[in-house]
Amino acid sequence: MSVKITCIKKDNGNHENPYVAIKSMNWLNEANQNSGTSTREQMYDFVKDGNEAYVKDSLGNKAKLVAKTTDKGTKYVKTVADDVKSDNLLKLEEC
Repeated sequence: MSVKITCIKKDNGNHENPYVAIKSMNWLNEANQNSGTSTREQMYDFVKDGNEAYVKDSLGNKAKLVAKTTDKGTKYVKTVADDVKSDNLLKLEEC
């Protein structure tokens, strides 16, 4: 399955990195128009299990999410770095 991340909800407080500050994210399956909300940990598991999640900007630039863990073992997802700044997960609007 493949989903587009449409917005993120951040948690207030100090975090190991800015991606860990993401508490949850809304997504849309563009193939069937199903949508939902997943926690950061649920999206980590979704991507880790071989599914695709991505951010797409208004120009159609697409960046896939990858599953990562911090040195302390905290699970998170982030976009693969590319030369396009507008397709970054952290640039999405707050839900």
